[in-house]
Amino acid sequence: MTQLDVRPRVGDTVSGVAEGDVRGKGLGKGSVGLVGSAVIGISTVAPVYCLTSTLGSTAGEVGVQMPAVFLAGFLPMLLVAFAYRELNKAMPDCGTSFTWTVKAFGPRIGWMCGWGLVIATIIVLSNLAGVATSYFWLLAGEITNNPSISALDDNKLVHIATCLTLIAAATAISYRGMTATKGVQYALVGLQLAVLAIFVAMAFQKASAGSFDTGLDFSWQWMNPFAVESMAAFTAGLSLSIFMYWGWDACLATNEETTGSAKTPGRASLIAMIVLVGSYLATGIAAQMAVGSGTSGLGLGNPDTSDNVFAALAGPVMGPMLGILLFVAVLASATASLQTTFIPVARTVLAMSTYEALPPSYAKVHPRFKTPGRATVMAGVATGVFYTVMTLVSENVLTDTIFALGLMICFYYSLTAFACAWYFRKELRHLARDLFFKGVFPVLGGLLLATVFLKTLIDMWNPSYGSGSTVLGVGSVFIIGVGLLALGLVVMFVTERRSPAFFRGQVLTKSTPALVVED
Repeated sequence: MTQLDVRPRVGDTVSGVAEGDVRGKGLGKGSVGLVGSAVIGISTVAPVYCLTSTLGSTAGEVGVQMPAVFLAGFLPMLLVAFAYRELNKAMPDCGTSFTWTVKAFGPRIGWMCGWGLVIATIIVLSNLAGVATSYFWLLAGEITNNPSISALDDNKLVHIATCLTLIAAATAISYRGMTATKGVQYALVGLQLAVLAIFVAMAFQKASAGSFDTGLDFSWQWMNPFAVESMAAFTAGLSLSIFMYWGWDACLATNEETTGSAKTPGRASLIAMIVLVGSYLATGIAAQMAVGSGTSGLGLGNPDTSDNVFAALAGPVMGPMLGILLFVAVLASATASLQTTFIPVARTVLAMSTYEALPPSYAKVHPRFKTPGRATVMAGVATGVFYTVMTLVSENVLTDTIFALGLMICFYYSLTAFACAWYFRKELRHLARDLFFKGVFPVLGGLLLATVFLKTLIDMWNPSYGSGSTVLGVGSVFIIGVGLLALGLVVMFVTERRSPAFFRGQVLTKSTPALVVED
C-alpha cells in the first residue's frame, strides 16, 4: 500500500493553526490513553525477562544487597523520568530525545542522541528476538516432555528462521498501528505480571516453610546500598540494575498518539516506573528469602544458573505444572517487548526524517494505519539482518554487542537529562518546583548516568569484560561500543552533505513549533 507523505517543509504553515501552536506528522491522534501508555512502557522494559536474565547476575555481584541495588538503579531513572516529563509538557514530539536535545544543544549533538537511541533499540530488538526464540523451543520441549524439541534451538538455521519469523510478526503488528499494539500488549503484560505475582506468593510461602536449606530470613540491611563490599561490585550491580529499567521512555514516543499528549505520557512513565520497581523488589526479596543469594545449589548467585534464574527456580518453587507458566511468562515478556520496542525507534526515525535529519522517505505515514510504516519496516529489516549476521559470524560478537548496550543507554538518557536543565535554564529561578523538576533532578540523574557511562567505558577496555574476546589487546566490547558511536559520526557527516539545512540550524530550533497533533 502507498504511504502518505506528511513531511513539512521549512516555513510551512497549517490552516487553522496559530503561530506557536502544534502541528501534526500524520500519526493516529488519541489512539492511546493513560493505561495503554503505561502498559506500553512496562511491556518495553520486559520485567519478567529482565528478572530471569539479571536477578542472578546482580546477586552474584552484590549478594544480599540486591534489593538495595535495584533501588539505586531506580533513582537515576526516576530523576531522568522527571526530565522527560517536563520536556514533553513543553514539546510533545514523538522524536523525544532527538528533538529535545536538538532544541537544547543544536543539530549535531541532537543527531547523535537520536543515533544512540536508534542503535540501542536495534541491539535490544535482536536480543529480545533471540531470547523469545530460545524460550519458544524450551517451552515446546517442556510441554511435549521431549528434549529433542528443545534441542532444536541449538540448530543455528532453525534458530535463525524462528527468530526472523518472530521479528516479522512483531513488525507486522507494529505496522498496523497502536490499536493492534494495545490489544496484544494488554494480554501479554497482564499474563506476565499475573504469573510473576504467583511466583512471588509461592516463593514467600516456601520461605516461610523453610523449604530450602539456602533460604534466608528477611533483613532491612538488604536495603542498604552502602553495605556492598566494594565500589567495583556496586558499579557492576548498578549497571545491571539500570538495564532492567531501560525502555520506559516508550511511553513518551507515543505522545502524538496519546490522549492529552502534553501530560499523559509523563504520568504513564511514572506509573510504569512504580510498577517496575515494585515488581523487582517483591521478586528479589521473595526469591532471596526462599533460596538465598549464594553461589551453590539454588542460590541466586550460582554462576551455572544466574543467566536464567527462572529456568532453575520454576519447578522447585512453583511445582512442575505451574512452573511451565513461568516459561510462558518469560516468552510472553520477551515477545511483548519485541513488539513494543519498535515504537520508539520507528517514531524517532520518523521525527528525524520529518526535520530533514534523515532521508525524506522515512517521514511517510501509512494513510490507513497512521503509523510510520516505512520506518517500522526498516527497523524490522535492520534487526533481522543484524541478528543473522552476528549469529553467523560469532556468538561472542553477538554477546559483546549486547554488553555494549549499557553504553548507548547511558549516553542518550544522560544527554536528554542535561538537555532539560539547559533548555529550561532561564525558568529555574521562578519557582521552587521548576528549580527541582527542571533543573536539580535532571542534572543529578544525568550526572549519575554519565558516571556509569564513563566507568563502563573504562571497564570495557579490559578484555575480561563480556565474552573475553580482544582486538589488539583491547576488549571487544569496548571496540564495539565506541565503534557504534563512531559509526554514528560517519553517518551524520554523510547525512550533513545531503541535508545541510538541518545541520545549519535552519529546520529545528528552540523556537520551532513542535510538529505534533494538538489535543
